[in-house]
Amino acid sequence: MTRLSVNLNKIAVLRNSRGGDAPDVGRAAKVCLDAGAHGITVHPRPDGRHIRTPDVHALAALTASRGIEFNIEGNPFAPPRPGYPGLLALCEQARPAQVTLVPDGDGQLTSDHGFDFARDAAALSPLVDRFKQLGCRVSLFADAGSDVEAARAIGADRIELYTGPWADAFAAGVPQTVLPAFVATTERARRAGLGVNAGHDLSQTNLAAFLDALGRVDEVSIGHALIDEALYDGLDTTVRRYVRIVDRTSTG
Repeated sequence: MTRLSVNLNKIAVLRNSRGGDAPDVGRAAKVCLDAGAHGITVHPRPDGRHIRTPDVHALAALTASRGIEFNIEGNPFAPPRPGYPGLLALCEQARPAQVTLVPDGDGQLTSDHGFDFARDAAALSPLVDRFKQLGCRVSLFADAGSDVEAARAIGADRIELYTGPWADAFAAGVPQTVLPAFVATTERARRAGLGVNAGHDLSQTNLAAFLDALGRVDEVSIGHALIDEALYDGLDTTVRRYVRIVDRTSTG
Protein backbone atom coordinates (compact mmCIF):
# COMPACT_ATOMS: atom_id res chain seq x y z
CA MET A 1 0.00 0.00 0.00
CA THR A 2 1.28 3.46 -0.89
CA ARG A 3 0.82 5.90 1.96
CA LEU A 4 0.24 9.64 1.62
CA SER A 5 2.19 11.96 3.91
CA VAL A 6 1.16 15.61 3.62
CA ASN A 7 3.95 18.17 3.85
CA LEU A 8 2.77 21.25 5.75
CA ASN A 9 5.66 23.60 4.98
CA LYS A 10 3.63 25.87 2.71
CA ILE A 11 1.01 26.43 5.41
CA ALA A 12 3.81 27.70 7.64
CA VAL A 13 5.20 29.90 4.84
CA LEU A 14 1.86 31.69 4.58
CA ARG A 15 1.62 32.09 8.35
CA ASN A 16 5.15 33.44 8.64
CA SER A 17 4.60 35.96 5.86
CA ARG A 18 2.16 37.84 8.07
CA GLY A 19 3.15 36.86 11.59
CA GLY A 20 0.79 35.49 14.20
CA ASP A 21 -0.80 32.05 14.10
CA ALA A 22 -2.94 32.11 10.95
CA PRO A 23 -3.19 29.90 9.07
CA ASP A 24 -2.83 27.40 11.88
CA VAL A 25 -0.43 24.55 11.06
CA GLY A 26 -1.95 22.24 13.65
CA ARG A 27 -5.48 22.82 12.38
CA ALA A 28 -4.32 22.11 8.83
CA ALA A 29 -2.73 18.87 10.02
CA LYS A 30 -6.00 17.79 11.66
CA VAL A 31 -7.95 18.50 8.46
CA CYS A 32 -5.47 16.41 6.46
CA LEU A 33 -5.64 13.51 8.91
CA ASP A 34 -9.44 13.65 9.11
CA ALA A 35 -9.51 13.48 5.30
CA GLY A 36 -7.51 10.25 5.33
CA ALA A 37 -3.85 11.26 5.05
CA HIS A 38 -1.62 8.53 6.42
CA GLY A 39 1.05 10.82 7.82
CA ILE A 40 2.41 14.32 8.25
CA THR A 41 5.75 15.58 6.92
CA VAL A 42 7.65 18.73 7.81
CA HIS A 43 11.04 20.06 6.76
CA PRO A 44 12.18 22.55 9.40
CA ARG A 45 15.06 24.57 7.96
CA PRO A 46 17.66 26.27 10.13
CA ASP A 47 16.63 29.72 8.88
CA GLY A 48 13.05 29.20 10.09
CA ARG A 49 11.52 30.16 6.76
CA HIS A 50 8.51 27.91 7.30
CA ILE A 51 8.11 25.10 9.86
CA ARG A 52 9.74 26.03 13.17
CA THR A 53 10.76 24.09 16.24
CA PRO A 54 7.51 24.74 18.20
CA ASP A 55 5.55 23.44 15.19
CA VAL A 56 7.56 20.24 15.27
CA HIS A 57 6.76 19.67 18.94
CA ALA A 58 3.05 20.37 18.45
CA LEU A 59 2.80 18.09 15.43
CA ALA A 60 4.72 15.35 17.21
CA ALA A 61 2.15 15.42 19.99
CA LEU A 62 -0.77 15.47 17.54
CA THR A 63 0.46 12.58 15.42
CA ALA A 64 1.38 10.53 18.50
CA SER A 65 -2.11 11.06 19.94
CA ARG A 66 -3.64 9.69 16.75
CA GLY A 67 -1.15 6.90 16.12
CA ILE A 68 -0.16 8.58 12.84
CA GLU A 69 3.29 8.60 11.29
CA PHE A 70 5.35 11.76 11.63
CA ASN A 71 8.21 12.34 9.18
CA ILE A 72 10.82 15.03 9.76
CA GLU A 73 13.07 16.01 6.86
CA GLY A 74 16.31 17.93 7.10
CA ASN A 75 20.01 18.26 6.50
CA PRO A 76 21.83 16.29 9.20
CA PHE A 77 25.01 18.34 8.64
CA ALA A 78 23.41 21.76 9.27
CA PRO A 79 24.74 23.16 12.57
CA PRO A 80 22.44 24.38 15.34
CA ARG A 81 21.58 28.05 15.56
CA PRO A 82 19.13 30.19 17.55
CA GLY A 83 15.67 28.67 17.20
CA TYR A 84 16.96 25.51 15.55
CA PRO A 85 18.71 22.89 17.71
CA GLY A 86 19.91 20.77 14.79
CA LEU A 87 18.15 17.86 13.15
CA LEU A 88 19.42 15.17 15.50
CA ALA A 89 18.48 17.14 18.62
CA LEU A 90 15.07 17.93 17.15
CA CYS A 91 14.45 14.24 16.51
CA GLU A 92 15.63 13.40 20.02
CA GLN A 93 12.88 15.69 21.28
CA ALA A 94 10.11 14.79 18.82
CA ARG A 95 10.88 11.09 18.18
CA PRO A 96 9.35 10.92 14.68
CA ALA A 97 8.59 7.55 13.15
CA GLN A 98 10.75 8.51 10.18
CA VAL A 99 13.54 10.97 9.50
CA THR A 100 14.41 11.82 5.91
CA LEU A 101 17.94 13.11 5.44
CA VAL A 102 18.29 15.68 2.65
CA PRO A 103 21.48 17.37 1.37
CA ASP A 104 20.21 20.93 1.12
CA GLY A 105 21.76 24.19 2.20
CA ASP A 106 20.34 27.50 3.35
CA GLY A 107 20.73 29.02 -0.09
CA GLN A 108 18.47 26.48 -1.79
CA LEU A 109 14.91 27.56 -2.46
CA THR A 110 13.86 23.92 -2.17
CA SER A 111 15.45 20.48 -2.14
CA ASP A 112 16.68 19.78 -5.65
CA HIS A 113 19.04 16.79 -5.56
CA GLY A 114 19.85 13.64 -3.66
CA PHE A 115 22.99 12.56 -1.84
CA ASP A 116 26.19 11.51 -3.55
CA PHE A 117 26.40 8.27 -1.58
CA ALA A 118 29.96 7.44 -2.53
CA ARG A 119 31.18 10.87 -1.45
CA ASP A 120 28.97 11.21 1.64
CA ALA A 121 29.02 7.65 2.98
CA ALA A 122 31.65 8.14 5.66
CA ALA A 123 29.91 11.20 7.07
CA LEU A 124 26.39 9.81 6.78
CA SER A 125 26.93 6.37 8.27
CA PRO A 126 27.44 7.36 11.94
CA LEU A 127 24.59 9.87 11.72
CA VAL A 128 22.23 7.27 10.29
CA ASP A 129 23.14 5.02 13.20
CA ARG A 130 22.38 7.75 15.73
CA PHE A 131 18.96 8.42 14.23
CA LYS A 132 18.17 4.71 14.26
CA GLN A 133 19.13 4.56 17.92
CA LEU A 134 16.29 7.01 18.53
CA GLY A 135 13.88 4.52 16.96
CA CYS A 136 13.53 6.45 13.70
CA ARG A 137 13.26 4.76 10.34
CA VAL A 138 15.87 6.50 8.20
CA SER A 139 15.25 7.48 4.58
CA LEU A 140 17.89 9.13 2.38
CA PHE A 141 17.02 11.55 -0.42
CA ALA A 142 18.22 10.02 -3.69
CA ASP A 143 18.34 10.85 -7.38
CA ALA A 144 17.09 8.36 -9.96
CA GLY A 145 20.14 6.49 -11.19
CA SER A 146 22.13 6.96 -7.98
CA ASP A 147 24.04 4.24 -6.14
CA VAL A 148 21.21 3.08 -3.92
CA GLU A 149 23.12 -0.06 -2.92
CA ALA A 150 25.52 2.29 -1.14
CA ALA A 151 22.57 3.82 0.70
CA ARG A 152 21.79 0.40 2.12
CA ALA A 153 25.42 -0.09 3.12
CA ILE A 154 25.29 3.24 4.96
CA GLY A 155 22.45 1.80 7.04
CA ALA A 156 19.38 3.45 5.53
CA ASP A 157 16.00 1.74 5.71
CA ARG A 158 14.57 3.58 2.71
CA ILE A 159 15.39 6.03 -0.02
CA GLU A 160 13.18 8.90 -1.08
CA LEU A 161 13.34 9.42 -4.80
CA TYR A 162 13.67 13.07 -5.80
CA THR A 163 10.86 13.33 -8.35
CA GLY A 164 11.44 16.86 -9.66
CA PRO A 165 12.79 15.53 -12.99
CA TRP A 166 9.70 13.32 -13.36
CA ALA A 167 7.36 16.27 -12.82
CA ASP A 168 9.28 18.40 -15.32
CA ALA A 169 9.34 15.67 -17.96
CA PHE A 170 5.66 14.88 -17.45
CA ALA A 171 4.70 18.54 -17.82
CA ALA A 172 6.78 18.73 -21.01
CA GLY A 173 5.00 15.68 -22.46
CA VAL A 174 8.14 13.51 -22.44
CA PRO A 175 7.85 11.35 -19.31
CA GLN A 176 9.55 8.40 -21.00
CA THR A 177 12.82 10.32 -21.08
CA VAL A 178 13.21 9.92 -17.30
CA LEU A 179 10.86 7.10 -16.32
CA PRO A 180 13.25 4.18 -17.05
CA ALA A 181 15.78 5.56 -14.55
CA PHE A 182 13.13 5.80 -11.83
CA VAL A 183 11.89 2.27 -12.52
CA ALA A 184 15.40 0.81 -12.55
CA THR A 185 16.41 2.64 -9.37
CA THR A 186 13.29 1.41 -7.60
CA GLU A 187 13.97 -2.16 -8.65
CA ARG A 188 17.59 -1.93 -7.49
CA ALA A 189 16.52 -0.46 -4.17
CA ARG A 190 14.06 -3.29 -3.60
CA ARG A 191 16.72 -5.89 -4.39
CA ALA A 192 19.02 -4.19 -1.88
CA GLY A 193 16.36 -4.46 0.81
CA LEU A 194 15.40 -0.79 0.84
CA GLY A 195 11.94 0.68 1.03
CA VAL A 196 11.11 3.35 -1.53
CA ASN A 197 9.49 6.72 -0.87
CA ALA A 198 9.05 9.52 -3.38
CA GLY A 199 8.54 13.24 -3.28
CA HIS A 200 8.92 16.65 -4.89
CA ASP A 201 6.51 18.26 -7.34
CA LEU A 202 4.18 15.27 -7.38
CA SER A 203 0.62 16.38 -8.09
CA GLN A 204 -2.82 15.05 -8.93
CA THR A 205 -1.84 15.40 -12.58
CA ASN A 206 1.30 13.25 -12.54
CA LEU A 207 1.05 11.03 -9.46
CA ALA A 208 -1.03 8.14 -10.80
CA ALA A 209 1.16 7.65 -13.86
CA PHE A 210 4.26 7.62 -11.67
CA LEU A 211 2.87 5.06 -9.24
CA ASP A 212 1.50 2.87 -12.03
CA ALA A 213 4.93 2.74 -13.65
CA LEU A 214 6.91 2.02 -10.49
CA GLY A 215 4.60 -0.59 -9.05
CA ARG A 216 4.74 -0.33 -5.28
CA VAL A 217 6.00 2.83 -3.61
CA ASP A 218 5.85 2.85 0.17
CA GLU A 219 5.12 6.53 0.68
CA VAL A 220 4.68 9.76 -1.23
CA SER A 221 5.32 13.07 0.48
CA ILE A 222 3.37 15.89 -1.16
CA GLY A 223 3.13 19.50 -0.11
CA HIS A 224 3.54 22.31 -2.63
CA ALA A 225 1.16 21.02 -5.30
CA LEU A 226 -1.35 19.81 -2.73
CA ILE A 227 -1.57 23.21 -1.05
CA ASP A 228 -1.76 24.92 -4.46
CA GLU A 229 -4.70 22.70 -5.45
CA ALA A 230 -6.33 23.18 -2.06
CA LEU A 231 -6.51 26.94 -2.61
CA TYR A 232 -9.15 26.28 -5.25
CA ASP A 233 -10.83 23.09 -4.10
CA GLY A 234 -10.35 23.06 -0.33
CA LEU A 235 -7.88 21.13 1.82
CA ASP A 236 -10.23 18.31 2.83
CA THR A 237 -11.36 17.67 -0.77
CA THR A 238 -7.81 17.79 -2.13
CA VAL A 239 -6.40 15.36 0.42
CA ARG A 240 -9.27 12.94 -0.23
CA ARG A 241 -8.48 13.05 -3.95
CA TYR A 242 -4.86 12.17 -3.28
CA VAL A 243 -5.90 9.34 -1.00
CA ARG A 244 -8.08 7.94 -3.78
CA ILE A 245 -5.12 8.07 -6.19
CA VAL A 246 -2.77 6.19 -3.88
CA ASP A 247 -5.49 3.70 -2.96
CA ARG A 248 -6.32 3.03 -6.59
CA THR A 249 -2.72 2.57 -7.67
CA SER A 250 -1.99 0.39 -4.64
CA THR A 251 -4.83 -2.01 -5.37
CA GLY A 252 -5.35 -1.63 -9.12
